[in-house]
Amino acid sequence: MSRVRFTTARSVFETFPELMSKSTVAPTDDPAIVFLKNLSPKQKFKDAVAFCAHLLPRREAVWWGCGSVRSFLHDVPNFQVAGLVAAETWIQHPNDENRLQALQIGTRGDTSDPFTWLALGAGWAGGMLSTVPNPPVPMPHYLTARAVRIAVLLGARHIMAAERPERTSACIAEGIKLAERGCDLAAGTI
Repeated sequence: MSRVRFTTARSVFETFPELMSKSTVAPTDDPAIVFLKNLSPKQKFKDAVAFCAHLLPRREAVWWGCGSVRSFLHDVPNFQVAGLVAAETWIQHPNDENRLQALQIGTRGDTSDPFTWLALGAGWAGGMLSTVPNPPVPMPHYLTARAVRIAVLLGARHIMAAERPERTSACIAEGIKLAERGCDLAAGTI
């Protein structure tokens, strides 16, 4: 089942106005998946990552981000594992306790670490940004996409230049596949 929540690329940009500041490509009225597919051959990796992170629902975006960063780094160093584990735990069991645990780990993490951003992506996927002032302020809906975008871009820095085009294209292809077909997050398969 498709996970695409938007009919056109323009509707994604209209829903997430901050996406325009992260994109070098103007929105079109093309179907959202077609727009995303057209970015890879043009070597628009940063644009494709930003668009895909916003296109996918929050949980799927974090799942895609985790898979992408894992594929870029191959081995996850022990000092980075907490952010990844927190994000993946929330993906498997998206309850408030796991979301808050991910938020806590992400908030305390190193901002140059892609796994910190994945934990923040999970942590920002719901709940309240602030309970003061009253009434509480809900978490802005764009924060998860922002965190996933940063995580994937930081992770991609670990790819050797000669491998970068092929591996970043594979990352976007996985995002497209996830958007088109959906996945079984409990089983971890598309």
